[in-house]
Amino acid sequence: MSAPETPLIRPGEEVRTRLRFSREDIVAFARLSGDANPLHHDTLAAQRANFGEIIASGQHTASRMMGLVATHFSRRDDGVPRDMLCLNFNFAFKAPVFAEQDIAVVWRVAEVEASARRGGCIGHLAGEARVGGRACVVGRGTVLVKRAASPNP
Repeated sequence: MSAPETPLIRPGEEVRTRLRFSREDIVAFARLSGDANPLHHDTLAAQRANFGEIIASGQHTASRMMGLVATHFSRRDDGVPRDMLCLNFNFAFKAPVFAEQDIAVVWRVAEVEASARRGGCIGHLAGEARVGGRACVVGRGTVLVKRAASPNP
């Protein structure tokens, strides 16, 4: 009798990380992403907007959150070669993220459904980025995870 197969994605599965953006990270990401909003590089503009200091762009935190999902569900460290595709993500920005804050990110797999048409499993995810216990970014995502044709050498 063979060992049970490792699932590609499981309901209740969680993936977590901690992030911290420096002021330089915030400015550089905004510039590289084409976000010229002065709230991400101009302290005076941030002060006029009652933030006091520059804030990370929403896509900065959201992109790191999506990157965490993509990395986790395309991993091969458990001997299961996976391919994954982001099908849909949406985010709500609840509070500003400032430089030098510890950001706790967690994604949970809420539901998994088999997709014979797509040749894998569709996972529905719920995620959050929190600073000091307060949600800053809340996300929902849908991913396709399937067994890779062959593992990387």
